[in-house]
Amino acid sequence: MKLSVVIPAQNEEGSVGATVEGVVAALEREQIEYEVIVVDDDSEDSTGKVVEAIGAANPRVRCHRSHYERGFGMAIRAGLDVFEGDAVAIVMADASDDPEDLVRYHRLLEEGWDCAFGSRFMPGARVHDYPRLKLTINRLANQFIRVLFRHHYNDTTNAFKAYRRTVIEGCRPFLAPHFNLTVEIPLKAIVRGYTWTVIPISWENRKHGVPKLKISEMGSRYIFICAYVWLEKYFSRGDYRKK
Repeated sequence: MKLSVVIPAQNEEGSVGATVEGVVAALEREQIEYEVIVVDDDSEDSTGKVVEAIGAANPRVRCHRSHYERGFGMAIRAGLDVFEGDAVAIVMADASDDPEDLVRYHRLLEEGWDCAFGSRFMPGARVHDYPRLKLTINRLANQFIRVLFRHHYNDTTNAFKAYRRTVIEGCRPFLAPHFNLTVEIPLKAIVRGYTWTVIPISWENRKHGVPKLKISEMGSRYIFICAYVWLEKYFSRGDYRKK
């Protein structure tokens, strides 16, 4: 199973190189067939040049200039348009995700699961330096989603997940242009009947750059996406479920 790794990046010159190198090292050690696509989301720094330098030595790494307007969700969607693997994982450019967890995701997909999800908030998980306010809002948001959709997954908002290609194709079209895409994709996959499993993962706060998520701007957008998928769950009469 070839794994594509999509990394949306906007002004991440300080961390994107380490992120890519960590991913490559873990996948090559496990002899996993892969490609790494860093989607440059209209960066104003040297993000693209850093990735291109890595790609010059490793043809399985490439920088793709987003063909959509600026936005975290749009950058992911650009990567999902061009990936070539049998499965795809979304990894943050700030080196917050552990490449060893990416290897574990790949194994789960090879076992037959359609989706591999991680949780930073279950036994066995490791979280380092999570800002207190952001953590509080995260837990409230995920509890709201758990109640709304009646599932037991407690980290839906985390972007770091992996999917078989059939899931991505089966969940199109995507609507969210911002960070709320990280909720739209897994909720659609769950509602549409794809199989999924959850493992504990590690997360570490960024050491370089500036967080792109602006909580004050995202509340209504998350609610919109949740409402949209909730309506599908209860009123679409199964029209979009996995066949």
